Parts: sequence; structure tokens; C-alpha cells
Amino acid sequence: MIEHLELFFKSIFIDNMVFAVFLGMCSYLAVSKKVSTAVGLGAAVIFVLAITVPINWLLDQYLLQPGALKWLGDDFASYDLSFLSFIMFIATIATMVQLVEIVVEKFSPSLYNSLGIFLPLIAVNCAILGGSLFMQSREIETLGLAFNYGVSSGIGWFLAILAIASIREKIRYSSVPGPLRGLGITFIITGLMGIGFLSFGGMLTGGDEETKDTEKQASKIEVLKTSEKELATNTKIID
Repeated sequence: MIEHLELFFKSIFIDNMVFAVFLGMCSYLAVSKKVSTAVGLGAAVIFVLAITVPINWLLDQYLLQPGALKWLGDDFASYDLSFLSFIMFIATIATMVQLVEIVVEKFSPSLYNSLGIFLPLIAVNCAILGGSLFMQSREIETLGLAFNYGVSSGIGWFLAILAIASIREKIRYSSVPGPLRGLGITFIITGLMGIGFLSFGGMLTGGDEETKDTEKQASKIEVLKTSEKELATNTKIID
């Protein structure tokens, strides 16, 4: 349970897709002019990440990794299909994005029209593909953790676009200098928000540092005890 909570908060605040690794910036900047549109796209990103990351975890574990095909028999144990990772991941993402597009067009035509071309472009959103690639590189161990990582990464991206959309709606009524209007002030605000999110880096590291200090002290004590025993033994031999 602690592992799930740690991964959840770390993916949202510390390893945020936008403010930590700057993925998905194209749609983040283009669809963040209105809160309503940002909420719709953010919800779609959460859904796609929550589905594609676990599916791609299964593909990676049982198809792509070296030796993953051993469940088919010993003859396939030496196969390595990791070179197909990008193709398989993108195919899974494109399929799920197509499903999301059909559902949104059916049940919310206004949201579908407001999102425009950026809804199908989720298929090539680097944040979506980045979720699956980070899952693979970080060697997430279980399907439950993969689902957790997909949902929490999507929530992190959702919070980022919701925050910037709220600020951009308010900033319309502010006297922004001419050269900074539009994307200029948006980039500045994004940078400041990224710096702010860096402060969350201490959420999950304080306890680790204390544990390391305790382990170092314990190891020093053990070394001292060993030295004392050796000294006592040498003294007895001399006597």
C-alpha cells in the first residue's frame, strides 16, 4: 500500500509530465485558453494513460522483453522483441485514442468541436508515449503499479493544464506588456510553476535520508565493535 501511495504522489507532484520532463507541451499550450476545454482534454489524457500503460506493461512483460516468450515454450525463451516496443506502444495508444474520440463525439459534440484537431493528436502526444516508456525504463513490477502510474501521471498532466488554463483566463484582464502577451507570458508562468513543483521533491526523500544516516551510524558502530574485538584478541595473544 505504501508503495502505491508513494508512486501516486511522486508521479503527480515530483515527476510531473509537464513541469518535470516537459512532455505534452504542444496541447498543453494550445488547449489551455479555456478551463472547460482543458478539463475535457485532461480527462481524456487520464483515461488514455490509465488504459494504455497497463496494456503496454502486459505487452512488455509477456511479449517484448528478452525471454518474455518463454510461456510459449523453451524454443521461444531466447527471443528478444524489444525492438518492437515503439511500434506496439504507439499502436495501442492510437487504438485507445480512436475509442476516446468516438465516445466524446457521441456524448459531447460541443467538447469534441472545441478540442478540434488536438483530440486525435493525443495519439502522438509525447506525454502518452512517455508514460509507457517511463513505465518500461523504471521497470515497474506489477500490473497494479502500472495502472497506478498511468492514472497518477494523467492526473499530474491534468492538474498542470487546469492550472495554466485558470491563470490564462484571469490574465486576460491584466495589463500584460505587449511583447509578452500570448505564449510569452504563458512560458514564463509555466517555468515559475515548474520551479514551484520542484519544492515537492522533499516529500519522499526526507525519510530516506534519515534511514541512510541511521544505516551509516549502525555500520560505524559495527566497525568499531569489530576493531575492539580484534584488538582484544591481539592483546590476549601477546600476553
